[in-house]
Amino acid sequence: MRPLGEDVTETLERIPARWVVIQHVRERFSCSDSETIAQAPAPFHPIPRGRAGPNLLAEVMMAKFGPHLPLHRQSQRFAHEGVPIDVSTLAGWVGAVTTALSPLVARIEDHVRGAERLHLDDTLVPVLAKGKTRTGRLWTVVRDDRPFGGPKPPAAAYFYSLDRSGAHAETWLGGFHGIVQADAFSGFGWLYELGRKPSPIREAACWAHARRTFFELADLKKAPIAIAAVTRIAAIFAIERAANGLEPDERRAHRQARSAALVADLEAWLRENRAKLSAKAPTAAAIDYLLKRWNTFTRFLDDGRVCLSNNAAERAIRPIAVGRRNWTFAGSDAGGHRTAAFYTLIETAKLNSLDPQAWLADVLARPPTISHGASTICSSGAGPSLSPGRLQPDTPSEAQPRPSPQAYGGPADTEPDPAEHGRSEALRPPAP
Repeated sequence: MRPLGEDVTETLERIPARWVVIQHVRERFSCSDSETIAQAPAPFHPIPRGRAGPNLLAEVMMAKFGPHLPLHRQSQRFAHEGVPIDVSTLAGWVGAVTTALSPLVARIEDHVRGAERLHLDDTLVPVLAKGKTRTGRLWTVVRDDRPFGGPKPPAAAYFYSLDRSGAHAETWLGGFHGIVQADAFSGFGWLYELGRKPSPIREAACWAHARRTFFELADLKKAPIAIAAVTRIAAIFAIERAANGLEPDERRAHRQARSAALVADLEAWLRENRAKLSAKAPTAAAIDYLLKRWNTFTRFLDDGRVCLSNNAAERAIRPIAVGRRNWTFAGSDAGGHRTAAFYTLIETAKLNSLDPQAWLADVLARPPTISHGASTICSSGAGPSLSPGRLQPDTPSEAQPRPSPQAYGGPADTEPDPAEHGRSEALRPPAP
């Protein structure tokens, strides 16, 4: 028999998750000369007095705030796998992990506030109250400099408020004084006032929001003016695609050369057709929305940092709308704040093309350090930098050297150092 080659048949399969209990054995040593006892310190755990490992915690957090799997369903799944974990325990883990990662959330928020231009949007979230639910709000503030060639990484920060007052956005933005792209919500008027300190924010309107009303009229009522408006605005968007990723000055020059004339023609056409319509006509309302804010809609022609739309914020707010169908409501105001914190972490990881669960597990596995009196999450030695500006792991050459085999109870040519000696063993799955 001589070989004639081979055929390869592939079958897609999945290996079920495996539960293990990791035991850290810390031997004690006594010294007869100094009459002292030495033992390696206890291993770090992500949450105080908790025994859940970083990978388990990351899976629970990601399942709750990524695919939006409520805690009671996760509890049922774990019990089916032979590891019953009460819902109250899982809820306690969520609160503890929120506290542990709050310094990292704060750093992402500071990174977002440091942008030259921000996207802002909000959505409702039902909150459980006595005998009923009331309506709270979750806000997103997105920094994404990639459309105008900015070098800083993107990030999305979320915050929760009891209502939709624009004062909440004003408080969160603090000293920010750049450009904000948002819808025409009247509560944002405080942001653009000339007397705002340290200086007023410049408003940039969303063309996609304005086009949406025309599109609905064109699709549902076949309104001729609305159909023509959609076609004219689509031509502006088509030109804009070629400018994506260019430097601000290049984007501005591109727009002045190709879009400015179309925008001017659109304004004249809108004013001409508006004069023919009744004030109560739906198409008239759509035209008024544009013309009353024309300066904010045309700001993109003079500033290459401005985008045509606020789609970055709308994409960031979409997971909340999807999640509401599963978790229905937030259990309390504290739950709203926790939700905002985890969306900040998970959506920022996604924007940077990271696996959110793997990233959370890596962060939770690292002990926090205290720097200058303020808690920050960072590596106690070498390893990944967890600041928003650098979310990728370090290269292997920068990684901290692994402990020698002796540190884990392996063979040694010399006597072990009592301060380092110990071993970790994955002995068995937990008892049902």
